[in-house]
Amino acid sequence: MIDLYALTSPNVQKIFLLLEELELPYNVKLVDVWKGEQFLPEFIKLNPNAKIPVIVDHEGPGGKPYTVFESGAIMLYLAEKTGRLMPKDMAARYEAIQWLMIQMTGVGPTFGNLTHFKRFAPAGNDYSVSRYQTEARRLYDLLETRLGASPWLGGQEYSIVDLATFPWTRNHDAHGVSWSDHPHLARWFGAISERAGVKRALAKVDAIVSSRDTAAADDLDRIFGRGRYARA
Repeated sequence: MIDLYALTSPNVQKIFLLLEELELPYNVKLVDVWKGEQFLPEFIKLNPNAKIPVIVDHEGPGGKPYTVFESGAIMLYLAEKTGRLMPKDMAARYEAIQWLMIQMTGVGPTFGNLTHFKRFAPAGNDYSVSRYQTEARRLYDLLETRLGASPWLGGQEYSIVDLATFPWTRNHDAHGVSWSDHPHLARWFGAISERAGVKRALAKVDAIVSSRDTAAADDLDRIFGRGRYARA
């Protein structure tokens, strides 16, 4: 059995998607980051970086409980544990890993910052919005080009790379990107959306209720590292 510490962010959605695709048994333990629950001492013991997702695999290496944090590491761990959703051939495997790193270092941070400056930042951030909007569109174009040359982001096989990137593209309209201008992304997005495991995962995510829209100002300051929590 696996414990998944989660809420609703795209990085968390990645793990829901993978667990459902792999049909692994798991328990969901909600961590409401908008209330600061990720900073509680018992959670810090699981992830010193105070972020979700985290998993605790009670049947880890050697049959002992094993904790994994950081969504990319969790996905690689589960793929290796099950022997699924990653290529076995070394060249193909590292082709997939390269595109996984693009999600981890490019798509995730850029799309996340774009959402932050559009939704949560005070007025007067035109430069930041323009910077991240421009980079987001460049990355969408990069994914479009990739999917014009390959059926899946990681290569010839559906893999964790697709599951890692898919949640970040669910808000493409809010990112100012239309699928009508990105037919290869539209094909890819539609194919993933129709998978039974993906439908199960998203139904579970959509049923989660957090306090994001009612979070106190101090809680928002703490999660975003601003106000009295700023170190600048």
